[in-house]
Amino acid sequence: MRIQRLQSQSIKEDEQAEKVDLDLINPIIEKYVGKKGSLIPLLQGTQDIYGYIPEGAFYKISEKAGHELSTMYGVATFYAQFRLNPVGKHIVKVCHGTACHVQDAKKITIALQEFLKIEDGATTPDNLFTLESVACLGCCSLAPVMMIGDDTFGKLDAKGTKKIIRQIKKSEKK
Repeated sequence: MRIQRLQSQSIKEDEQAEKVDLDLINPIIEKYVGKKGSLIPLLQGTQDIYGYIPEGAFYKISEKAGHELSTMYGVATFYAQFRLNPVGKHIVKVCHGTACHVQDAKKITIALQEFLKIEDGATTPDNLFTLESVACLGCCSLAPVMMIGDDTFGKLDAKGTKKIIRQIKKSEKK
């Protein structure tokens, strides 16, 4: 699943990068420049600001803090916490751990893909939802499970899953 997410991720076009104010990361770079073990905090701080790590931020961190681009991309693509593309306001994580797999989590993912009209790892055009399959959410007794933000939904079926998404969309229109 992590591999699928990485394959579906791609760095956005240069025009997207131009919209990002890279000066926002200056304080983070200043805080960590020259400090041993600073790469992950630099990437985390950058992602905290933008919600993802813009391509231009990699170049700026490399230039100002002295980290190799290949090392930064290696770290950013290895750890699931890092994102290379903007994500939706609501990240929908569908568990595909053993208990959820046995309870047919794949049907939940397929229902979400069809309902949201996106692939796993993608974001809806309105930037409201990002769909992710994850290895385990640690809620095995509730299988199959999905999380949206900090909210956990268990014992799901395709119909119930769509109802939850509809409710979120309705609350966003208010």
